[in-house]
Amino acid sequence: MTKLLLTVISLLFSVSVLAAEPSADRIDLTSSTVGYAALIIFALAYILVMGEEKLHMRKSKPVLVAAGVIWILIGVVYTGEHAALAESAFRHNLLEFAELMLFLLVAMTYINAMEERRLFDALRAWLLKKGFSYRKLFWITGILAFFISPVADNLTTALLMCAVVMKVAQDDKKFVALCCVSIVIAANAGGAFSPFGDITTLMVWQAGQVTFTEFLRLFLPSVANYLIPALIMSFFIENKKPTTLHTEVELKRGALRITGLFLFTVATAVTCHIWLHLPPVLGMMMGLGYLQFFGYFLRMTLPGSLARKRAMAERAGDQKRLEQLGGVVPFDVFSRVSRAEWDTLLFFYGIVLCVGGLGFMGYLSLLSESLYGGMSATLANSILGVVSAVIDNIPVMFAVLSMEPDMSHGQWLLITLTAGTGGSLLSIGSAAGVALMGQARGYYTFASHLKWTPVIALGYIASILLHLWLNEATFHI
Repeated sequence: MTKLLLTVISLLFSVSVLAAEPSADRIDLTSSTVGYAALIIFALAYILVMGEEKLHMRKSKPVLVAAGVIWILIGVVYTGEHAALAESAFRHNLLEFAELMLFLLVAMTYINAMEERRLFDALRAWLLKKGFSYRKLFWITGILAFFISPVADNLTTALLMCAVVMKVAQDDKKFVALCCVSIVIAANAGGAFSPFGDITTLMVWQAGQVTFTEFLRLFLPSVANYLIPALIMSFFIENKKPTTLHTEVELKRGALRITGLFLFTVATAVTCHIWLHLPPVLGMMMGLGYLQFFGYFLRMTLPGSLARKRAMAERAGDQKRLEQLGGVVPFDVFSRVSRAEWDTLLFFYGIVLCVGGLGFMGYLSLLSESLYGGMSATLANSILGVVSAVIDNIPVMFAVLSMEPDMSHGQWLLITLTAGTGGSLLSIGSAAGVALMGQARGYYTFASHLKWTPVIALGYIASILLHLWLNEATFHI
């Protein structure tokens, strides 16, 4: 009875199911009611994602529901003898997500651990204490964002640099807005030449399309992407000096050693992938073990460390220091794990499953044929970069990876560059831009970023042309 009911439902959903000729037992649903329904559901979910700031609703919610509905629709159509095919496809998509999620989870845990040990606070205090002029601060925050984002990811880097600017020049709305634009461009450009700089670069690396060292080919194009708009914007900064702010920040015990462990974890992941051809997530999860062992060491040695510091403070008569020591709590790795960006990770799950479901229905094949069959790969990849300024670059990159178009190595590097930096064209085009609109609310807005879009576009075009020229040999591989 249940089987009959499901069969009737599947027929109602798709008039073309029986007529469609299966390819390798897969049913083409691109012209069916089920397929159209899935597209509408995904579009509605993404509209809600884009309205996150206005609706105050986390972006993971709509895509989680959409992913479930899309795969339920697939399951309804694939009941009976084809059920195993749908199950296998779902598990394949789930495995792809699991590898990336665990990788990101470890990276986020390390970043949160370094933040808890006050490493970023110390950097911010140092910048504030130096009393740089506005023009110098503009360049320093931009350059630091460019070079920190390849390791600490573009979102964390942008938030850190924005906090510095807000602290120094909170009264100068124009300068804060200009700096935020520069920081977003720099963080996105810096993240494009490293597997750890953005989720999209990580996806390309884990898929094996670009090796770890080959990302460095994008270094100079990334520099051009940031430097050209930054040079133009720098002429619009008043050369005045803010009031110097003195804030003392003491690093917590183990801060630098945790940074060293993070770099060692990255080295482990890279070694596993390059030399042993094992997924990078193996090295990252091993690195989480490093952090757990070090956390155990910090907890076990905390009483002795506190006793020594308390004795020194008592001898110096430093009452404030004694109060601070009284509030010290042991380092807890799992509290750092809990502070990971779970909304981002769950959003990523929803996107991977949504796009995977649409691909299983046949839509990605159609898209690949229209994009890469109807125009040159260079033009298609450049357009997709611009599209990522409106639609998040994660679904764009996952769609390309799922389509697996027949492209040269240079083209895979190009889509990595464009998907990573295209989001800089609009403030809503990247996680860094969206986060800064919240952090610098009232200073950095969609409109304040939009007026610099033509200048940012110059950097975007220049980076593409530079890549085509410098890495010409890779387009023939």
